[in-house]
Amino acid sequence: MSSQVLRNVRPYGEEAADIVIEDGLIVAISQPGSGVGDVVFECAELIALPGFVDLHTHLREPGREDAETILTGAQSAALGGFTCVHAMANTSPVADTAGVVEQVWRRGKETGLVNVRPVGAVTVGLDGTQLAELGAMAHSAANVRVFSDDGKCVHDPLLMRRALEYVKAFDGVVAQHAQDPRLTIDAQMNEGLLSGQLGLAGWPAVAEESIIARDVLLADHVGSRLHVCHLSTAGSVDVIRWAKARGINVTAEVAPHHLLLTEELVASYDPIYKVNPPLRRIEDVVALREAVADGTIDIIATDHAPHPHEDKDCEWAAAAMGMLGLETAFSIALLTLVEPGMLTWRELADRMSIAPAKIGRVLDQGRDLKVGEPANITVVNPRLRTVVEPANMASKSRNTPYAGMDLPGQVTHVFYAGKCTVRDGVLA
Repeated sequence: MSSQVLRNVRPYGEEAADIVIEDGLIVAISQPGSGVGDVVFECAELIALPGFVDLHTHLREPGREDAETILTGAQSAALGGFTCVHAMANTSPVADTAGVVEQVWRRGKETGLVNVRPVGAVTVGLDGTQLAELGAMAHSAANVRVFSDDGKCVHDPLLMRRALEYVKAFDGVVAQHAQDPRLTIDAQMNEGLLSGQLGLAGWPAVAEESIIARDVLLADHVGSRLHVCHLSTAGSVDVIRWAKARGINVTAEVAPHHLLLTEELVASYDPIYKVNPPLRRIEDVVALREAVADGTIDIIATDHAPHPHEDKDCEWAAAAMGMLGLETAFSIALLTLVEPGMLTWRELADRMSIAPAKIGRVLDQGRDLKVGEPANITVVNPRLRTVVEPANMASKSRNTPYAGMDLPGQVTHVFYAGKCTVRDGVLA
């Protein structure tokens, strides 16, 4: 492989340097203008960060290739600055066996764009009654370390305890979709004054918070790792903060849309804003941003949830839940956290790369930008602005809630294992 130079780039937004890449590794970081290579990328005023890692992506394949494929999802991920994504298990068939996770892993390798890490189901068929083949998936070629029934909650406390105990044997983690199914029957939006005014069944915050409270206690009891998916309420932040203060081994994520959008958007009855968990109050948004800033929430994870047109272009009650996230996650993080001064560039790199790689036990991702490390690098221009146009997205689906919005920042270059996958904002 030829050597490449990122000239005059600013690692973590700090002093400019030349980063030299060769054989998939960072081989030199030198004074600006001094790097030598076969291919030179002029990066003056651009910022270099470790390649982003998404712990929560829905790629839909196998089974729902009308919404997304592993290839189109990988393309979206690369354009969003990601060099690794974790593919959730709620496919058809469900990724609850070694055979299915290996299929996803192999298809991911074929794309050559990102490291696709399959997430294994906790229970067979996501039905919440019998543990899936956790050990077989962990010891398969896919080397699964994250297990989740995301889209459904592991509601049975005994089953959740057994899963937490089981994954300890191979340093795995259970990622819980915190939603009490009994408290959210027919729920359509955040429970509150607005849900009553709109005549939509309410989704109470306690349905999320009660499951998190139960599970952090279970994780503490068995001494296992717990990860909580897509936090959406201020109360959930309080529970996680309390658990961490007690030394419980829990991590948590927030999706970009919960850092920006609020329940008021539901008044339009536009199903583009229907998501699980639902959009919450502005007070919750503020609490979530503060929790990312102080480290209570460990990571930003996209919960990229593509849906075909017909599943969203219908009445609210019948519409599918979920939003696209991969191609806009960086811009939302920049808008809500970096520009207001709540996160530095190094802290953003931690929340979007280093911490998620650590949680997922992905050894070659989320590494510091230094000599000898794998060249998984994302270069961004924080000064560029982009109007979101769904038709221009790489995803097969178009269900972005940001259509028409003028967002800050653009991913300009991405290097995955030393290979340039994105150049000047387009797939290389």
